[in-house]
Amino acid sequence: MALALIGLTGSRSWTNVRLLEDTLFYVWHDALQIGYTGIELIHGCADGADTIGDHWAITNGIPRRRRPADWDGPCGPRCQPGHRRRNRRGTEYCPLAGHRRNQQMVDEGPVLFVAAHRAGSTGTADCLRRAKAAGIPTLTLTA
Repeated sequence: MALALIGLTGSRSWTNVRLLEDTLFYVWHDALQIGYTGIELIHGCADGADTIGDHWAITNGIPRRRRPADWDGPCGPRCQPGHRRRNRRGTEYCPLAGHRRNQQMVDEGPVLFVAAHRAGSTGTADCLRRAKAAGIPTLTLTA
């Protein structure tokens, strides 16, 4: 069997490093137990949970697929004219870029999504909803 692709989504305000790292270790262990040769981690490159997971993967020699949202790039086909917003620096961005990135990660077909979810994280909730709609099992951590 090949590597198991594991999706990671999480809140930017996630701070429980130990819980997330332990969970990723157990997911890795379980993948080995059921016959995968290891895991590959896919995440959205955001602060918080994604960054914690990325550092864990580097430390443990786990391959990564980094999928940052293209906030500054061109809008997608579902974007309405005039929907772009300005951030605190005054730069325009597409508020749907995170949703497009979440769907891209789901479309790559992880066997599981680990979600480090804090209340109020709409991006994490969106990714979880998309994973569940695609029939991908999810494991949600809360802190």
